[in-house]
Amino acid sequence: MFGALALSPPGVGERLGQALGELAYRLGWRTRVVEEQIGRAYPDRDEEWVQQTAKACYRHLGREWLTVPYFTRRGLEEVRRRLVEFEGREVLAAAYEEGRGVVIVTGHLGNWELAGSALAAFGYPVDAVMQGMMNPYIGGFIRDVRQRNGMGLIDRALAWDRLRESLAAKRLLAFVADQDAREKGVFVPFFGRPASTNRAPALLALRAGAPFLVGGAQRVGPREYHGWMVRIDPPDGVEVGEQVYDMTKRWVEELERRVRLYPEQYFWHHKRWKSIPPGTEPVGVGTRDRDWNE
Repeated sequence: MFGALALSPPGVGERLGQALGELAYRLGWRTRVVEEQIGRAYPDRDEEWVQQTAKACYRHLGREWLTVPYFTRRGLEEVRRRLVEFEGREVLAAAYEEGRGVVIVTGHLGNWELAGSALAAFGYPVDAVMQGMMNPYIGGFIRDVRQRNGMGLIDRALAWDRLRESLAAKRLLAFVADQDAREKGVFVPFFGRPASTNRAPALLALRAGAPFLVGGAQRVGPREYHGWMVRIDPPDGVEVGEQVYDMTKRWVEELERRVRLYPEQYFWHHKRWKSIPPGTEPVGVGTRDRDWNE
């Protein structure tokens, strides 16, 4: 199916993707999770707004997934052409010129596959850090897309030294790191609630002395995207643990700011607040929150 879509006019894949996304919503695929999380993030919004945003989220997800084959087949020049604006491009260039590699973190917002491809499209050597997926076919497809789009791949389960080697070779090291990190994560605010977040990107940047950036790409028109990049520097005069917390907190704050601009473009399908800080109880209303954490 993806092969056929890669050969079809771009509008075909987008329309089909939107239709499949809406079908998934109507069939109830993780609908409760999506609406629950949107409602938690926007407690001042009514139920109708939550439902409409959830539907738009499904349509966006379907459309963007079926856009990926189109970009992949047409190559990095097409990716570069579709990034109509690149906010912070000079920030990325300056960080790369420091010659210590760059750690870049992003979230599941907009089109994160295109965001990673854009780094390669602008001539940067980039490695994407991946974790294994339960579905080997989807995992294989994602690996193939990233390799075709100019990215090297590093399994997240590999030794820390492999990540350090990538930075030592003056490469960009990209993480998609906004999923629940369970008890190993650092709890930072996300939409006013503590969210367990992977500490590895910030810690790696500190240990390697590499610049630490957060970025992404949101859709702003038909196959047109706005890319952005923001640098996060560590605070001075504090211990490493506090630096990791501060840097993680600030990149998540930047992600949240972007999500608020495009709430329908965020991947609300994963349980972002599944883990709770030790010694605390879920915050919410009665059984609804107890069910959420079971």
